[in-house]
Amino acid sequence: MEICYRPIGVIHSPFREPNGVPIQPSAAKGIRGTVEVFPEYADGLKDIEGFSHVILIYHFHLARPGELIVRPYMDDEGHGVFATRAPGRPNPIGLSVVRLLEVRGRRLTVGNIDVLDGTPLLDIKPYVPEFDVHRVERIGWLEKNVHKLPEARDDGRFTR
Repeated sequence: MEICYRPIGVIHSPFREPNGVPIQPSAAKGIRGTVEVFPEYADGLKDIEGFSHVILIYHFHLARPGELIVRPYMDDEGHGVFATRAPGRPNPIGLSVVRLLEVRGRRLTVGNIDVLDGTPLLDIKPYVPEFDVHRVERIGWLEKNVHKLPEARDDGRFTR
């Protein structure tokens, strides 16, 4: 079975190359970007301004084909790709929960963006804590590494 998606827009950010990009939105505090939705999808933005946060789903367009065992940014050991958020994956799909700051027509200004400029946007969904937040008991190998997040940056290891 083949599944094909078409971008619904493009994400703009201050990050022109992968090196140095924060690896999660919580490490990108205060960094603004713009989400440009293509004209044919503009009607889909109706009522989005009522949400403070949105989930951006996008295609890691510069990621090289992924291995099943990867060395993620915050650890020196190899882990299964599905136990990481590494961009090099069998299906290079990314997601980020960002703050929605402003809506002007088909342009959304967002905060805490951790996405490379020019990234193809696949979908936008409203972030709703009652739907999306769960109490977790464990975070696997990240338990000993999550403290590295504020300084962790893309170093190009997953880029073509």
